[in-house]
Formats: sequence, structure tokens, C-alpha cells
Amino acid sequence: MQAIFSGTVMAESDDIVMVDGHPCFPLASMRNDFYSASAHTSVCGWKGTARYWGVVVS
Repeated sequence: MQAIFSGTVMAESDDIVMVDGHPCFPLASMRNDFYSASAHTSVCGWKGTARYWGVVVS
């Protein structure tokens, strides 16, 4: 599966996990030049800790 934004492949993997109907890509599949890590996290009892990322558009 690919994550595409404005015609650019932002992430690509055959090893995604579906969570509540949404595809979650492994961190290693993300193209680092398009993301900025956020300090924000959240915790769910059954999903664990989530990290958030912003999209960097030039």
C-alpha cells in the first residue's frame, strides 16, 4: 500500500496494520524528508502509545 499526498509517495509498505479501519504504516516505510515529528502523543489501553507526525510541504 502507498500513502500519496499531492502525487508524491509519502510511505509505502506491504506490511501495514489496519486500526479502526485506517491503515497504519511501519515507521521504516515513511520517507523522512516529508515528515516532522510532533511532541504530541496519546495512549490507548488496547492500541498502546501513538506518536504524531506533521507533513512537510515545500
